[in-house]
Amino acid sequence: MSSSPAVPLSYLFVPGHRPERFAKALASGADRVIIDLEDAVPPSGKAAAREAVAAWMSSAGEEIRGKLLIRINDASTGWYADDLKLLRQVRAACVMLPKCESRRQLADVLAPLDAGATALPLVETARGLLAALDLATAPGVARLAFGSLDYMADLDIPADSPALQHAAIELAIASRAAGLPSPVAGVTPDIDADRVAADMARARSLGFGAKMCIHPAQLAGVHGALRPGAEEQAWAQRVLSAWHAAGGGAFQLDGKMVDRPVVLKAERIMALAARTP
Repeated sequence: MSSSPAVPLSYLFVPGHRPERFAKALASGADRVIIDLEDAVPPSGKAAAREAVAAWMSSAGEEIRGKLLIRINDASTGWYADDLKLLRQVRAACVMLPKCESRRQLADVLAPLDAGATALPLVETARGLLAALDLATAPGVARLAFGSLDYMADLDIPADSPALQHAAIELAIASRAAGLPSPVAGVTPDIDADRVAADMARARSLGFGAKMCIHPAQLAGVHGALRPGAEEQAWAQRVLSAWHAAGGGAFQLDGKMVDRPVVLKAERIMALAARTP
């Protein structure tokens, strides 16, 4: 598995009204960069942000455009219509849609874009969670993302609430049922890499395989948490070596039966290790 077009592990936000940071974000080591027109941009800066994005993307090559997402404002705001015009103008390849709650919302965003454009719906509300499988199976959806902070606000729950864990598990199940990559975990407000790593490890245990970041310093924590440990890699290497030696049939290793599902796990471990140096 290579770094591209492999499934991204990290998504870094950059404010849409700070174009001087776009190139730095792309060079940060993040798998994907999200140019944010929503939370990171104050109301007074929305128009300027759209202008900055349009100007910068007018000279962006296809390789760069392939790494970019644009997070627009949600449909209930007064900025939504102008954001959609921007998406068409710059021929956005991937859109992050906040507070997504229906397939109709996704269709409205993707319909005017080029064929092949995709979306990452952000599940941030109770309604969004109830529609998770419907969103995951909608045309053009590349992956689900969990807006955990907004979800906590919607339900008025603390960060350690079991309801938050329940929502995360539901998104992981919906993603798997729809044949999508594992979902993207929400941001950690704390910049500290160790805290970010702990949050990513917890999300990974719930079925998540990537995380959104708000600062380049958080990327190391995400990638480190996703990197299999030395013992895990050694086990995977032994399984794969024995599997090939056995000619692809079931065999015993350390007194345990190994068959195709175990081999698939070993393959995933080694692929992930190769992507997270």
